[in-house]
Amino acid sequence: MIQPETGLLAGVRFVESPNADKRPEGFRPELIVVHAISLPPNQFGGGAIDQLFTNQLNPDDDPFFKDIEHLKVSAHLLIRRDGEVVQYVPFHLRAWHAGHSCFKGRKNCNDFSIGIELEGTDACCYTARQYQVLANVIKALWQAYPSLKAHDVVGHCDIAPNRKTDPGPYFLWKSLARLLESS
Repeated sequence: MIQPETGLLAGVRFVESPNADKRPEGFRPELIVVHAISLPPNQFGGGAIDQLFTNQLNPDDDPFFKDIEHLKVSAHLLIRRDGEVVQYVPFHLRAWHAGHSCFKGRKNCNDFSIGIELEGTDACCYTARQYQVLANVIKALWQAYPSLKAHDVVGHCDIAPNRKTDPGPYFLWKSLARLLESS
């Protein structure tokens, strides 16, 4: 359940990201963008994702971090491999997850989308628990935000095709669709 007054998903850990702001006037959530993230690359667990989304990433912890320490990014949610959900940005605010993007001719998808990161990579399968939790979150979002449409759940690769490949070829869209159709 989403608390309408706060824009937060009930019962999940909230780690506030400074990398968010108000949506432009008249904009509301109309799109859900599924992403993939692992930090360091191809490694799961640990606190690096929290650190990245809160501008606290230590560049000395991994050589890759030197390349990304300057980034100011966030997502609304992260779903870890075990199904744990972490929220970084309230849903009514704009998270900085999509970058240069376009959906159905509309640019700047951050303005009208909700970004959900799955802990994973383009090169491996996601867990059954992640799919179930993702489906539950999407259903809660549909209920809280009638402006979201069932067919407007896309991958980062769909809104930034020349730049991004996530959630990747191992993401099972048909499995997600089956879970979304079940009650």
